[in-house]
Amino acid sequence: MTVMLAAAAGDVAHGPVDLVALALVLAAAWLAGSVAVRMGYPSVLGELLAGIVLGPPLLGLLSDGAGLAEIGELGIILMMLYIGTEIDFDDLKRASKAGLLAAIGGFVVPFVLGFAAMLAFGFSVIAAIFVGAAVGVTSLTTKSRILADLRLFGTRLAYVLMAGALLSDTATLVIFAGVLSLEDGGADVGAIATVGAQVVLFVVIAIVAGLVVPRVSAWARKRWGLDGTGYALSVFVLVGLGLSAAAGLLGLHPILGAFVAGMVMRRDVLGRRDFRDVSNLVGRVSIGILAPVFFVTAGFEISLTAALDNWLLLTVIVVAATLGKILGTALFYLPTGYGWREGIVAGAAMNGRGAVEIIVAGIGLERGLITTEVFTVLVLMAILTTATVPVMLKTGVEWLRRHGELAEAGTKRRGVTIVGAGPVARAWAEALSGDRDVWVLDANPHRTAQCRQAGLRAVTGDALDPDSLRRARADEAGLLVAMTPNTEVNVLVADIAQDDFGVPEIRIASAGDTNGSTDRLLATRSAGPLFDAPVDVERWGRWLDDGQAALTTVGVDEPDGMLQRLRSGRSGLPLAVLREDQVIPFPLVDELRPGDRVRLLSRQAPASTQTLAERMPEATPT
Repeated sequence: MTVMLAAAAGDVAHGPVDLVALALVLAAAWLAGSVAVRMGYPSVLGELLAGIVLGPPLLGLLSDGAGLAEIGELGIILMMLYIGTEIDFDDLKRASKAGLLAAIGGFVVPFVLGFAAMLAFGFSVIAAIFVGAAVGVTSLTTKSRILADLRLFGTRLAYVLMAGALLSDTATLVIFAGVLSLEDGGADVGAIATVGAQVVLFVVIAIVAGLVVPRVSAWARKRWGLDGTGYALSVFVLVGLGLSAAAGLLGLHPILGAFVAGMVMRRDVLGRRDFRDVSNLVGRVSIGILAPVFFVTAGFEISLTAALDNWLLLTVIVVAATLGKILGTALFYLPTGYGWREGIVAGAAMNGRGAVEIIVAGIGLERGLITTEVFTVLVLMAILTTATVPVMLKTGVEWLRRHGELAEAGTKRRGVTIVGAGPVARAWAEALSGDRDVWVLDANPHRTAQCRQAGLRAVTGDALDPDSLRRARADEAGLLVAMTPNTEVNVLVADIAQDDFGVPEIRIASAGDTNGSTDRLLATRSAGPLFDAPVDVERWGRWLDDGQAALTTVGVDEPDGMLQRLRSGRSGLPLAVLREDQVIPFPLVDELRPGDRVRLLSRQAPASTQTLAERMPEATPT
């Protein structure tokens, strides 16, 4: 069933869109992507597999209906716009010069190996460049969930991975743009000079846009009172499409223009809140609806016959991609003095590929720059290497921890921001005070006054306002605890803390999540629950006010199994661990050691001589 969609203004008609095919592709993408995410992989992996298994390569249940190519192309342009907004150059600073060297090694070495392998098999230089760039990629889409699950935010390793993803994606797009331009104009000196001029002109246009758009946007807001998400979304998308069109007119590909536009759209162009709202909206629409059409239909282009006929090439490329990434990163790590183990683990973690590589390969196939055989090898290589990342990273992190080599980032943020100034929050701030800078934020001036009377640092303001969070030092916090009585507010606060301030550790108090919002957040952000079970913060606050609960300190003589019992909340609310001269917030504790002392809220305050083992059988559940 084919339906002609008329333009909203006028009688101009678009090309036919097969709505049945579109609906089936979207359903398959959603189902396969959801399964992939639950297994710890990027959704694009599931979408590709859906196209391969359900499409022409295997079962033939899905087909490439009319109009799907155009929808997919719009999806990847908006997706690249969103990915550009996710680029944070502060990650490069935190990675340090040594970390950047490792990230460069993780791109250059596999690029050279992939390039050489393709030439050895008799392929063209263009195909060899495509494959080299593809094996050098480190996916941006895989890092956040894995780093959060393994509690790696704030470690040096995490910043190296972020730098690797940023550099490899950027390098791949630049190489891709150069290849397209040279293919169109030839490889003589004049053509190369023309390409260089086109690139320089595009950079100038992007810089001008970065300078002009904020001023024009501010003038329009003031002159006509324009404001709100609708206006911000219009500016955001228009800048993205404008730079995409400019890149296309200059002989570069529109996806490069969209990527640069995302970086140009700094938070001060639209204001922090509007920027966050519209970038997240574009991300959800592109990644959740439009781009999956591209990835599922990309799976349609896979030739299983070509894969079988070229099994040796596929094996060589997978081995070159994996060993090149691991050994290249480790090799460049050697001069840093950080140790060869950390270099190997960083390389293994950077072995995943994803959206950018598939997009580039798909465009290369469409333009006739690579064959179906090469495209098949690239897609299967991406699937196979990405599948190794969770296992290798988890094993590698455990290996580093056993040898005491999982280092913290040199710019470690030790501050703590607590959102909500109720009795429990005040107790938590009291438990941590003296060792760390602790700030409390609440909209209730009476509660913040109580904090200040207790000698605590407190800010009165809206927790959903980034400026208020900044005044509460969220930009310096290594841990943010959102513990208002409203779980939905806590979820939104955590979202802002991650997007606007990059807080490495975020914990959410939940009294019971009935609609799954906390689970959805945990699937996409570096946030986690305060405890394994829901905690009613308000009830504990009433117990504190009524004298039915108190802050107490207990010793740890036998730590085996007690950390899990504490996290369950069955022994009260643990707030901090005192270890020698350190005060460690409980959410950051990975293990308990003999001699540790735990500061916790308890319904029945024990004698100071009681140990945790003696206290726990008497505990009152939360």
